[in-house]
Amino acid sequence: MELAIPRGVRALMNRLERHGYEAYVVGGCVRDSILGRMPHDWDVTTSALPHQAMAALEGHRMFETGLQHGTITVLTDDGPVEVTTYRVDGAYSDNRRPDKVRFTPSLREDLARRDFTINALAYHPGSGLVDCFGGEEDLRRRLIRCVGDPDRRFHEDALRILRGLRFASALGFSLERHTADSLTRNRALLGRIASERIRDELVGLLCGAGVLPILLDYVPVITQVIPELTPTVGFDQNNPYHIYTVYEHTAHAVAAVAPRPELRLTMLLHDAGKPATCTEDADGRRHFYGHPKVSAAVAREVLHRLRFDNATIARVVKLVEIHDCNLEPTERCVLRQLNRLGEEVFRELLLVKLADNAAQSEYAQGWTRTVREIEPILERVLTEQRCFSLKDLAVDGTDLLRAGIPAGPAVGQELQRLLDLVLDGACENDRDALLAQIPQWKEY
Repeated sequence: MELAIPRGVRALMNRLERHGYEAYVVGGCVRDSILGRMPHDWDVTTSALPHQAMAALEGHRMFETGLQHGTITVLTDDGPVEVTTYRVDGAYSDNRRPDKVRFTPSLREDLARRDFTINALAYHPGSGLVDCFGGEEDLRRRLIRCVGDPDRRFHEDALRILRGLRFASALGFSLERHTADSLTRNRALLGRIASERIRDELVGLLCGAGVLPILLDYVPVITQVIPELTPTVGFDQNNPYHIYTVYEHTAHAVAAVAPRPELRLTMLLHDAGKPATCTEDADGRRHFYGHPKVSAAVAREVLHRLRFDNATIARVVKLVEIHDCNLEPTERCVLRQLNRLGEEVFRELLLVKLADNAAQSEYAQGWTRTVREIEPILERVLTEQRCFSLKDLAVDGTDLLRAGIPAGPAVGQELQRLLDLVLDGACENDRDALLAQIPQWKEY
């Protein structure tokens, strides 16, 4: 096996070796290279102690990013590279990071501290792959397996619980049975992890190509992170438009939408308010009137707790709030929605509706056809640069003042009335035609 190591990374390894130290690329870059994926970054592990590595790499720009854990960051032409001394981790009293580390001359001991076998791989161009724990075989079998005792690994760093699910989702892998059992059993440890770290792993999990089985098979972990989804689990919708429980529908809708964070978060939370709004008619059919508003409130609370940025919160809450709105395949509807939402949000709303419908019964597929009929209308309206906002209107406030509209709120009100005429197709977006609609209009 031969892996293509970037020239700058190889130069660091060569420099360390010339000073008498071992040096290997390690972890995710090796995993991704074996899988034929482009590594996001490259890490080097070495027998050199931190001060020895810094001396050997003198002349490079370096940062002491984690010196207490043996890590320095070296800038190369191929980007920043973390160089870390072989180490053995001590106790993890906070379920996050080791209280102290001990440096070791043994590569095997260093690999033994890592989370999963597929990440406990090292490689050297001369000696090849170092695989002490079966990581290459687990890659072949598409398995996520802890190195050593899973309970110990998850107690060391509880975030590994979500990392395991993220890797499975991103790579389309399954979790080895003992790892899966331990992961679920230890899920309460996630309560000790900072919200920001939870958030980042959750987004990675949701945006993976293999997200559906993760959401369906690891419900206790998902609801540990987002307890607001617990009422949706097993909640039967008793409605001809639905073939899944609320939670199952949610999982299928997440998998059906484009893997963009704001869209997958929207689908994860879009029906969180259904159990609280459920009513039954005389035939036992369930309805969920007002659930978008309740779901939007839940989404806001969840996203704030997980410390998402304000822009993401605003976008997701808006999409959840409007996901069930009625749309018609007409030019008037498209112009109205563009006016209300803007192009970007309207396009995302269409994607949300397609995903929502894809996770329902065949009775809902008429709504899918409606969205598909809207799409070409939207493209035509945009191509023709049709007016759908005040800034596109052929008249402005100055025109109205000259036409006799008194200064003040009346100007804005009249502009909005004229825009409504254009949106409804009652008047062309033409200056003379619009001025003719003003009762006080006079030539000037």
